Amino acid sequence: MSNPIIWTKDLTVSFGAHRVVDNVSIAIDQGVFTTIIGPNGAGKTSLFNLISGLIKPTSGQVFMRGTDITHLSPIERVKMGMGRSFQLTNLFPALTVHENVRLAVQARSDLGLDMWRPFHRFRAINDEVESLLGDVRLTEKRSFLAAHLTHSEQRKLELAMVLSLKPAVLLLDEPTAGMALEDVPAMLELLTTIKNDKQITTVLIEHKMDLVASLSDVVIVLASGAILTKGNPSEVADNALVRTAYLGGGKYGAASA
Repeated sequence: MSNPIIWTKDLTVSFGAHRVVDNVSIAIDQGVFTTIIGPNGAGKTSLFNLISGLIKPTSGQVFMRGTDITHLSPIERVKMGMGRSFQLTNLFPALTVHENVRLAVQARSDLGLDMWRPFHRFRAINDEVESLLGDVRLTEKRSFLAAHLTHSEQRKLELAMVLSLKPAVLLLDEPTAGMALEDVPAMLELLTTIKNDKQITTVLIEHKMDLVASLSDVVIVLASGAILTKGNPSEVADNALVRTAYLGGGKYGAASA
């Protein structure tokens, strides 16, 4: 471990007799874009849930910046600088795009609810919201209800809300899930911009292997809840066991991982 911001030690969670995450010890270095892949049921999302505090481990520990956060709540982890997106979008569908992001920014700023002050009086907040909407290419949709956005636009909106937290660690669970193929390049461009911001350490779960190869500094392969291998994209792609069992037999083949 050269400069880990997040690491786990023998992290395990079992549901009944089924061990979903099995003694996983990983280190995520500061500023390194890390992708976790593996077949459906490999334990990827469960590992994210353990790191973000949504579920508690059966055994093992989670550390952030040298602090044991194993028993901290998700909110406490957010306050320490952890942001998380989900496979399914997590928005306020009856609010506009601008309102969704503004609420997230206000929550981070601890402004609370001021019923007597119109939102346009919070200039710094509104400027930040507009900047975030620009970052995710949703400026022109600011007045649209979230429910009226396309699926790809909703994914971008959720990402803007997570980025509004100014996370040091960003956990992205399949941000292209359900996205039309023609919309993937725009998400790739956005993720590349995030990768280039070395203030953010990104950990990604993704099935699209071309995207994994384009973005990742490090790839971790999970199988049956345990780590199968770890390396850069080329090393993982050249691993015969990974290629045969998870990637369809060819170098970053068509089968999902």
